[in-house]
Amino acid sequence: MATIVACGAQWGDEGKGKIVDWLAERSDLVARFHGGNNAGHTLVVNGEQTILHVVPSGILHPGTINLIGPGVVVDPEALLVELDGLRERGILRDPSRVRVSGRAHVILEWHRKLDLAREELAKGHAIGTTGRGIGPTYEDKVARRGVRVADLLDPDGLRELLDRFAEAKNFELERYCGWEPVDVDVLYEQCVAHGKRLEPFVDHTGHILDRALTEGKRVLFEGAQGTFLDIDHGTYPYVTSSNCVAGAVAPGSGIGPTRIDRVLGITKAYTTRVGGGPFPTELEGAIGERLQKQGAEFGATTGRKRRCGWLDAVMLREAAIVNGFTSLAVNKLDVLAGFDEIAVATQYRIGGKLTSDFPMTLRELESAEPVYETFPGFSEDVTGVREFDALPDAARRYVEMIESISGIPVDLISVGPGRDETIIRREPFPA
Repeated sequence: MATIVACGAQWGDEGKGKIVDWLAERSDLVARFHGGNNAGHTLVVNGEQTILHVVPSGILHPGTINLIGPGVVVDPEALLVELDGLRERGILRDPSRVRVSGRAHVILEWHRKLDLAREELAKGHAIGTTGRGIGPTYEDKVARRGVRVADLLDPDGLRELLDRFAEAKNFELERYCGWEPVDVDVLYEQCVAHGKRLEPFVDHTGHILDRALTEGKRVLFEGAQGTFLDIDHGTYPYVTSSNCVAGAVAPGSGIGPTRIDRVLGITKAYTTRVGGGPFPTELEGAIGERLQKQGAEFGATTGRKRRCGWLDAVMLREAAIVNGFTSLAVNKLDVLAGFDEIAVATQYRIGGKLTSDFPMTLRELESAEPVYETFPGFSEDVTGVREFDALPDAARRYVEMIESISGIPVDLISVGPGRDETIIRREPFPA
């Protein structure tokens, strides 16, 4: 068997979509194991852009099976819109190419409303969620009051569940948030209709994975968001509501951890963040604006501008520890072309003391001052480069520096958004 986990080493938006699409060409199955349609992966193939929010990125490769695991939260309407769009473009002709776990929890109308209402009430303390209902859905999952995909296929049981939960949801919406309640009858009819349309896609994805691995198939596990948005290991509370790290593959997909071979960490050549929360290397002046413009840094899901800053090696080392990276993919090296100098934060100064360790508390991180090392920049356009040795000397040394400070080899280097604009130093999949 051959398995690889691809997960973000920063705050998401590391360009995972492009790397996962590139890896998917070498895979038999691609599986999502957490998150929901709050994530967006942007893929550019033959100049045509595709943005996927729920369906795994392997869908663009004919013959690849794409699994949405039990750790994912599914908005049926959003998923159906995405499936319809892929069908209209001739990409999805066979429903067996997309399999959705019946155990995945469902995002309902009251989850979306509560997400938006709570952010509105929070005002200056808002987390900066996408408003897609992800957090409230995971909240119900762990409180054992959730609705799962399989429940949509059982109208009688579904009605009982919705009636049981509706009173508390509408009480919070009306009495606490001041929002309109959800009409349970309308919600029920919508869910039944969605269930009928999704039924051809629903399956036991864990068993599909088990058979594939037993047969020696290549499986790619596709992460959403990034390490520092992880509910346990991220910059809490400015995080998402699921585990984004590589260890989440086992419960989120339904296989054991012994079946994971390699973990590919994906990082930009600099750092970005969407939404609120501390960002030690953020550049608020002209350099940050230049990175934002040259990197076209807008969120794939919300369209929000991404905050930009220099590469943070303290974060990268922490991500390597938490995920157990076996290799790295460095994205958007091309965006750094034209900078005379490139800075990298190698330590923080917190309370007057230097540290190389990522802090445990938000207050420490908010007060952290990055300590930079500077490296020579490069002026050459690298988008046409396909061999590592053909990179400008300064660009090559910058990549080697990333390997040295992280202790992880760089296997892939992206020098443009296109599928072919990639330098392959080592094939990430095991032979």
